Amino acid sequence: MGSSRLCSRSACRQPAIATLTYVYADSTAVLGPLATFAEPHCYDLCTLHAERLTVPLGWEVMRLALPEQGRLRNDDLYALANAVRENEAQAAPAPAAEVPAPRTSPPAIEPGNAQSMTRRHLRVLREGKQEP
Repeated sequence: MGSSRLCSRSACRQPAIATLTYVYADSTAVLGPLATFAEPHCYDLCTLHAERLTVPLGWEVMRLALPEQGRLRNDDLYALANAVRENEAQAAPAPAAEVPAPRTSPPAIEPGNAQSMTRRHLRVLREGKQEP
């Protein structure tokens, strides 16, 4: 697992390995290694979409050296992170089952004399009587 970011292409769930940036002033598309941070005007691409990249007619593509897939998987930092995740997953105790507390309801308001009650949002109306 090389990256936690996914390919920007719709419906693609592959991990991103490259970042595509457009330089509109020069009519150039730059495809390079995955950027450190996700930028709003850049697109992260997986291996397949990076290889199939095409640009509009008259544009130029600058392809910088992309990292090898195998090198990302075997990197010591990723191996250490994966080992920590596996250790946490195995060591995590199952949460204790919660015992639900019995529900209590507020005391019911008995319909009575309307003048003794304070004005509330919801009121009980009796048939035949209308409130002022």
